[in-house]
Amino acid sequence: MIYPFALALHGGAGTISRTLMTPAAELAYRQALQVATEAGYAVLRQGGPALDAVETAVRSLEDCPLFNAGKGAVFTHEGHHEMDAAIMDGRDRAAGAVAGARTVQNPIRVARLVMEKTDHVLLAHPGNDELAREHGLPTQPAEYFFTEHRFAQLQEALADGKMRLDHSDAKAPQAGPAALADEDPKKKMGTVGAVARDQHGNLAAATSTGGMTNKRYSRIGDSPIIGAGTFADNRTCAISCTGHGEFFLRAVVAHDISCLMDYRGLSLAEACRVVVHDKLAPAGGEGGLVAVDGFGNMALPFNSDGMYRASLSSESPLYVGIYKD
Repeated sequence: MIYPFALALHGGAGTISRTLMTPAAELAYRQALQVATEAGYAVLRQGGPALDAVETAVRSLEDCPLFNAGKGAVFTHEGHHEMDAAIMDGRDRAAGAVAGARTVQNPIRVARLVMEKTDHVLLAHPGNDELAREHGLPTQPAEYFFTEHRFAQLQEALADGKMRLDHSDAKAPQAGPAALADEDPKKKMGTVGAVARDQHGNLAAATSTGGMTNKRYSRIGDSPIIGAGTFADNRTCAISCTGHGEFFLRAVVAHDISCLMDYRGLSLAEACRVVVHDKLAPAGGEGGLVAVDGFGNMALPFNSDGMYRASLSSESPLYVGIYKD
């Protein structure tokens, strides 16, 4: 039996203003979201597993400097990159995650290695980079992750003595794709992620991020924490979150949605609404998530002004969104 299949992804949530978004910037973001969605969906259309689909979609976003993951990762206080990622299989709740990866080109690939090639769930630096090298994954020098726009954000954050969420509100350098938008950093969270249901009825979720500009002390957010920023269970749903990680960690957002479906019998849409709007928002937890349930229903809720997002399924056409519709 072939089940309805679906994929949804996000590229960050927060204050994303139409007035500050140039036509060129909006087109670039929409094209990048579409490319990633179609890449992941192609895996599903060909009968591939949800796990491969979410990894493929996230790798596409990691390779795009527009998003705060992989090549577009922000700088830490010390001037390097510490990247986090997680992946989870809804069939048996197997999971793998990495925190503070520095050299691997695609952190989501190392997260999958942790799940499939070790007895562990979460590996920190330098172990995750060692694992990547042992298995021949592509690694990159610091220059690969360097972008002028991200470096300018770090300089401004250092001057202010503050940690910042993704983009700087300073004028971006007029070169390269990451320089296309001029947005509020305190309100934009650039984590990327994807969820999918395949033709066999299985679910999977994947999330990747560069964290916060000017972060210190090896800070880790919700993205690599199973149950907080990433979760998948065939019985309920697959979730990938984006937002202010400290709030998502304390609220155990992804698992909470699954529990509301499991214990209270809520639909995916209702469970997401309760957590994102009734629980997170009043506590100051700004952000959003993408989700898919065991029937192929999708939800892309957020309580911020916007969220880079896209979805495509065997039952519905391609959707790409940025602002509140």
